[in-house]
Amino acid sequence: METAVVPHPAVQHGSGRQFRMYNVMVIFAMSFASIAMGYSASIIGTTLAQPTFRAYFELDTRDNGTELLSAMNGLFQAGAFCGAICISWVADRYGRKTSITVPSVLVLISGAMLAGSVHIAMFLVFRFVAGMGSFWLLGSVPVWMTEIVPPRWRGLLVDIHSAALLFGYAWASWMGYAFYHIDSKDAWRGPLALQTLPALIVLCAMPFLPESPRYLVQRGHHEQARQVLSRLHETHEAEVEFSQIQAQIQMDNALPHSWTSLITKKTYRKRALYAIGLACGIQFTGVLVINNYGSIIYSGLGFDQEKQLLFAGIFNTLGWVCGVAAIFIIDLLPRHHLIFIGTVTVTTCLVAEAALVANYPVGPDQNDNALRAAVAMIFLYIVFAELLLDGTQYVYFAELFPQHLRAKGMALGMAAISLMNVMWLQTAPIAFEKISWKFYLCFIIPAFIFAIVCLLFYPDTKGLALEEIAAIFGDEIQSDLVVAEERDGSDSAKVSNIAEHAEKAA
Repeated sequence: METAVVPHPAVQHGSGRQFRMYNVMVIFAMSFASIAMGYSASIIGTTLAQPTFRAYFELDTRDNGTELLSAMNGLFQAGAFCGAICISWVADRYGRKTSITVPSVLVLISGAMLAGSVHIAMFLVFRFVAGMGSFWLLGSVPVWMTEIVPPRWRGLLVDIHSAALLFGYAWASWMGYAFYHIDSKDAWRGPLALQTLPALIVLCAMPFLPESPRYLVQRGHHEQARQVLSRLHETHEAEVEFSQIQAQIQMDNALPHSWTSLITKKTYRKRALYAIGLACGIQFTGVLVINNYGSIIYSGLGFDQEKQLLFAGIFNTLGWVCGVAAIFIIDLLPRHHLIFIGTVTVTTCLVAEAALVANYPVGPDQNDNALRAAVAMIFLYIVFAELLLDGTQYVYFAELFPQHLRAKGMALGMAAISLMNVMWLQTAPIAFEKISWKFYLCFIIPAFIFAIVCLLFYPDTKGLALEEIAAIFGDEIQSDLVVAEERDGSDSAKVSNIAEHAEKAA
């Protein structure tokens, strides 16, 4: 029989708190990059509902007005794909911090130029740039966070990325609502300009934040990595982490690490397929469509522009509150269980939404209570999405890949998300106009299928050291990190969590 793999006693992680408060402080400082991403990605939702914006670009009178709305989101996601591809190249070559600095500059520039746009073509070009910077941040920040936190607290600390992202969403919504009440033909410019603020803050903080110790060891800067770990973690944990990182990277350096290895090496290919499946599966729940086209959804339910902006603010604030609560939930259950429960619950909300819209249309004899229930379903949707799905996916992406492939793996996941969103966001305005509630079926059916696949086939990576997760996928592990152990005289080996999931992933 195959023996179980368990952590060697000499390198066991501490049972108490493994991090210093400095670790939390730098996580919060870098979370401004997450806020920048959330604000940049979300601001278009309220901008599309601004009467001054629609009037300035004549979106309600142009023959191609609907197509331009689609292009504003489609180009953002096209830029997002390009940004996702850059994550790996810059992060592995120039460092994790550089891979956050460059997109922060892109978000800063795009925010200024979007706010100053004088022509629809100028606006569309810088929507592409904003998408590139935003999704680059979306993938780079959790890679950096994952590599500076201890394993026991990884879910809680890295999920701050998601909570900050959602704060950016909520902030953008309320700025849109506030500027709606300003009597000026340029009122729409203010919210767009504010996306520069969090990007500027993170750029000012960047010189004072540490580089990833795993990247430093990869580059041969061992003493600097040890110093960073000693500031981030408690003394014992810093030594354990340094030993594991040093030993595993020494082995990883001899392993294939090219893009083609994600296809040619079986264990890497398995990780890549899990990442792509996770990205596509969660996007099948339609979360970005509901957020970015909330104004179209609420308009279809018969609400005026002020109510549309108000509902968007409530929607994203509720999401942020639940995102903060998710920080304390993420490590309570296995990752794939959270994804399964979250996908089923949000998709059930979409089923109810579709049924209400189909059976109670807007019109002279409309059922106002049914329309309020439809809004309630949208709010309930975001509760479950943020409690169970959003933050979990970013932690899961980063955990699926070893250090030498982590940036590539995150890039792969972000690229898959952006390509899915190009499809959904480009077609959504036309679909809502032509087929109404039937568009929800395009999300409901594949989302339920993904939930079942995730529950049955996805492994759990919760609480394992990043170097230990390799055992789940059958990769070779440094002998002083995990060892085979079987109890003499016992009827059977005590199978560890690592071994159980290794068998499941095989």
